[in-house]
Amino acid sequence: MLVRSLLLLLLLQNFNTLYAQETTGKVLHISRAQGTIKLDGIIDEADWQSAEASGNFIRTFPVDTGFATDATEIRMTFNDRFLYVSAKCMQPRKNYTVQSLKRDFSPGTSDVLNILFGPFKDGLNGFAFGVNPLNVQREALIDNGANLAFEWDNKWYSAVHNTDEYWSVEIAIPFKTLRYKVAPGQNSWHVNFTRARVKDWEVSCWQRVPRQFSTNNLAFVGTLIWNDPPPTTGPNIALIPYATARYGVDYRRDPNTLEITSKPDQWGGNIGGDAKIGITPSLNLDLTINPDFSQVEVDRQVANLSRFELFFPERRQFFLENRDLFAMFGFPSTRPFFSRRIGLARNPRTGLNETVPILAGARLSGKLNDNWRIGALNMQTRQVDWRDTSAVLPGANFGVLTLQRKVFGRSAISGIFVNKTNALKDLTTAQHGGMQPWHRVAGLEYNLYSKDNRWEGEWYYHRSFSPDPKQRGGTLASFLGYNDRHFNTRLGYLRVDSFYTAEAGFVPRTGTQNFFPGIGYRFFPEKGFINSWGLNADGELVYDIGFKLLDRDLYLGANTTFKDQSGANIGVYNAYTFLFNAFDPTNLYAPGTQPLPADTSFSYFGVRGEYFSSTTFDLQGFVEFNAGQYFNGHIFSLDGNFTYRIQPFGTVGVSYSYNRIRLPEPYASADLWLLGPSAELSLNRRLFVSGFFQYNTQANNFNINARLQWRFAPVSDIFLVYTDNTFAKPIERTPVHAFSPKNKTVVLKMVYWLNV
Repeated sequence: MLVRSLLLLLLLQNFNTLYAQETTGKVLHISRAQGTIKLDGIIDEADWQSAEASGNFIRTFPVDTGFATDATEIRMTFNDRFLYVSAKCMQPRKNYTVQSLKRDFSPGTSDVLNILFGPFKDGLNGFAFGVNPLNVQREALIDNGANLAFEWDNKWYSAVHNTDEYWSVEIAIPFKTLRYKVAPGQNSWHVNFTRARVKDWEVSCWQRVPRQFSTNNLAFVGTLIWNDPPPTTGPNIALIPYATARYGVDYRRDPNTLEITSKPDQWGGNIGGDAKIGITPSLNLDLTINPDFSQVEVDRQVANLSRFELFFPERRQFFLENRDLFAMFGFPSTRPFFSRRIGLARNPRTGLNETVPILAGARLSGKLNDNWRIGALNMQTRQVDWRDTSAVLPGANFGVLTLQRKVFGRSAISGIFVNKTNALKDLTTAQHGGMQPWHRVAGLEYNLYSKDNRWEGEWYYHRSFSPDPKQRGGTLASFLGYNDRHFNTRLGYLRVDSFYTAEAGFVPRTGTQNFFPGIGYRFFPEKGFINSWGLNADGELVYDIGFKLLDRDLYLGANTTFKDQSGANIGVYNAYTFLFNAFDPTNLYAPGTQPLPADTSFSYFGVRGEYFSSTTFDLQGFVEFNAGQYFNGHIFSLDGNFTYRIQPFGTVGVSYSYNRIRLPEPYASADLWLLGPSAELSLNRRLFVSGFFQYNTQANNFNINARLQWRFAPVSDIFLVYTDNTFAKPIERTPVHAFSPKNKTVVLKMVYWLNV
């Protein structure tokens, strides 16, 4: 099946390559500056006057025809150190929308000018730099053609000048911040410029992007032609040391009575750091010694109503640059490598994820040439002896090697090899709990992105290896999707053998075959307040290897978006579940109740809906609901958030999740609440404070995560972080009452970025 799918794919790709309509992109020339650019936001230097000007931005939203309401004029130049961009953005000062003064603001929350670069012209990878009318910056790596990774941080500079009619900006990006290669003869990059105005919601681009695609999509770009070649950068080395001071208290309790048995407190400190070394202008080596991620925000909790492990995204910056080379292999439910397996693990005593010391690590990633990319990672963790338990988490070495070859313009063939070695030599059989001394996964993938971005596909085969024969298996998958202005369809197939394992990856379920069908159609009314509306049918069918139906989720719905970018959808679904093992859908397994029995099946119907408001207004939010049958009972779920913008200082809000499960006795019923008040405030462009609270009745945990951040120099910060975990609700016939303590920690951390 896999071979036939690949042959079909190659035929489709060749057909698309030959016959897809090619459009002539815009062209902008850049020449070397003869003088000095003073970065003040005022575009008055002689080099700006002689630089080629380009504008005529074309709307992408609410329609993708006609010129933007507020004009934008772009100019570019450079010298040996910096790539300069200037822009004059017509927009009355009274119409500014700026949610916060904090760096890396989220898409859709502020007016913004974005600059997109694709130095290697592969249509898949690039850089994005954005600035808003109050000179708040954000930067991101672009992977997989359109995905923005805002976790990437680097040094660059900008200045904005504001008037009542327009704002102008000058941007200086160090060539050492970028990854590119200088070719003999004439050099050219892919480039695009985009603007978003939140008030009256309009999005426009220098190079036109069809409305059904993201404006970050590198399939729709113009060409930047270098009249003079860009400079060849010299040594590019950055040292990023850190130091921390920490105080924590752990309230230990008797596992039977829950009485507090001790309250050990601990003072501590740590030092370590990272280094970024530019091996070539397009290949980077990252080193880390004794890394610390205490400033990273805690995971956003969700109610767990499933039988399987939940996925939580990676938030640690070290693992996020060029993450598509490591984290995007496989399907979302079959990742051969999942970086959260490194340095994080579940404490068997508390049930909470805790940090595992990482001794050191290295990551090499980037371009070898125009067609080849490489990724190599190696990390070593230290053994952890969990307190008050006999369990031991052995030290481990994680190694990943990937290689990617560009083919057919925007597509790629990639290979991955993952190795995990566990240090079991000095552990007893009981301590290592059946772990093997090593575990490996090898795989090959093909990812399709057509030139016009209408076709997207993925085909892969992975195989696991281990000393244990029961951990040697394979997984394969096939996906092909089509998306144009009105019509979209997709079909996916996934097979995971019963013996396939990925100890360093994320594979919550094995022994299954999955089918993912979907089809939809969009309409774009010419008049009225509706921007688009459509109908769609989606589903997932899960079978065992012998084609016995295990799960089914079929959905038929309608969706709409409005001219202010708010939207809604609603539909009906039919679900089916076969239980191999006894299961309590509340995941509480409360005394006096029984789980649903094994070897039983359930079919049920319901309705789902969602509404999300426009960010045009200061008060924003979204709400989604699910109501209907649930196993042999009923469920009503309500999830969403409300956020209020205090322009330009930040937001306050609350997220919420309520699940009302009612099953007939003796099975469990429950009301599960998850409330998350939060505030993110910027006192100025250097000082930020945030607070995030999570009240979770299912996990019986109330978490406080508060952070003060002072950016005292570019990409250099001092953090003060407070974390507190308590019980959310009392436990009957025990000394535990609401907000009884579990643990608390205060961390002071300083990080400094030093260019060598």
